[in-house]
Parts: sequence; structure tokens; C-alpha cells
Amino acid sequence: MTPAAFEGCIIKRAMSNIAWAPAERDAAYGLLQRYGFTGVEIAPGLLFPDAPDPFAPGAAAIEAARRDAAGYGLGFVSMQSLLFGCEGAALFEDAAARARLVAQMRRAIVLAQDLEIANIVFGSPKNRYIPDGLGREAAYAIAAETFAALGDFAAAREVRIAVEPNPAAYGANFLVTVEEAAAFVASLAHPAVTLNFDLGAIAMAGAVGRLEHYLSLYRGMVSHIHLSEPQLAPAPASADMARRLDRAAEAAGYAGWISIEMRRPETAPLETIEACLRRCAG
Repeated sequence: MTPAAFEGCIIKRAMSNIAWAPAERDAAYGLLQRYGFTGVEIAPGLLFPDAPDPFAPGAAAIEAARRDAAGYGLGFVSMQSLLFGCEGAALFEDAAARARLVAQMRRAIVLAQDLEIANIVFGSPKNRYIPDGLGREAAYAIAAETFAALGDFAAAREVRIAVEPNPAAYGANFLVTVEEAAAFVASLAHPAVTLNFDLGAIAMAGAVGRLEHYLSLYRGMVSHIHLSEPQLAPAPASADMARRLDRAAEAAGYAGWISIEMRRPETAPLETIEACLRRCAG
């Protein structure tokens, strides 16, 4: 089943809020508006920093967050950091750890529904680490069963779970390349379990030369794109790479969100964010 992101060919631009501190939100929103961005990808802990539980912030906090973003012409379009603050959650450790992961993922899906976010990104490299003693085939079966059930839960709430490749450098050993993540999504064949296309992961695999090939090959399963750099450095590093990704996405018929994903810079964060936005707009 082809994600709705491929119903047309107009790319929409977003940026993840992991790029700024909560106190910098309004300034960051203003920059996004200035450079024609209309979407925000959110980490709940940063969107609701004052909530005792950012995954259950309450209706008033949700409405206030949406209203504040709308004041800058922005909407919430994707969610990441799904397991933030959830201790002991792991896909492969044991049944109890897996139950904690599933419970937290379900909470993230419900929050996405409340925020009217249709896409959530499952990265969490250390939470999906295959421990010694568990064979790859057994791990794959566990992951397939778990994500099929989570996919059913998400589909009922009109949310898609985009599985992200996480390189070994991030502490992962399961679905570390785009090929592996795409093969998992394809084998599952669940309409609510899709592929997050992450440029930084592709770069870390030394496979940027295959960018256009990958987007064409996996076009039927991509629901979200991260414009990122290795180690979540400021992105894009060059205007040329931003334009290349745009052209590849358009050639594949992608009409979803391309979201800048970068860590908050330690120095001059807002100036760095503006430079990144300018490279995308140039």
C-alpha cells in the first residue's frame, strides 16, 4: 500500500523541535515562518517541557501548543523521541521490557492522535539492541509480531509508525541501514508501518550516491523524510544537498514532509538554525 505522501508532488517543509530549547521556541517558529516552512516535527518532552508527563499533557496544553504554532502558520506533522523518559523499555531484552516499550508506543500513538499528527518516527537505537544470546531470526520474529500489533493500534487512530534505520554508530544493531529497514517494512506489509527515509543514516553508510535510487526503489513505503547529517549536525550542510534531495523526492513523486532533523547547536543556535533554513530556501 502506497502511503498518502505519494498522492501528489508538492513537497512540504518542516523542522524538528530538537533543534532549539523550549525557551527559544517563539524565535525558532518565527524563523520557520520567515523561510516558508509550514510544519514542525515534535519531541513531546520539548513541546511540553513543564508537563509532569509530556505524553499526557492534557487537552488545555495540547490546544495551547497547537494555537501557538498556528500563530506562525505552522502545524505539527510528525513526532519523534517516542520512548523519552520510559525506563527499562526494550524490544528484545525480555517480555517485561517489551511490554514497557509497547505501552509507551501506544501512549505516543494516542498523543499523536490528539495532536492530529499522522506520522511518528521509531528510532530509539538502544531500545532495539539485540542482546547476546538472541539469534537474528528470533529477534526478527519478535519485532514483526510487536510492530504488527502496534500497527493495528496505530491504524485505528489514523497514525503511521515510520521505522527509521539507525547506524551502528548510534548504538543500534537492528535495522541499521535503509535496505534493512525497508526489507523489514516490506515483509510486514502493514499499511500503518512505513519507512522513515533518513539522509544522515544513508550518509553514514557511505551510500549518498544511491540517494535517488533509494527514493525511487522505496517510494511505496516512505511516509516521512529526514533531511539530516551524520551525528545530527546542523542540516543541511550545503544548499546543493538540499536541492538534490528535493529533486530526488519530486522525481519519486513524493508529496509528504521533508523535515530538518538536527541537534540544538551548542553555540549560536538560532543563528545556525537560520543558516540551515536559508540553505533550504536558496
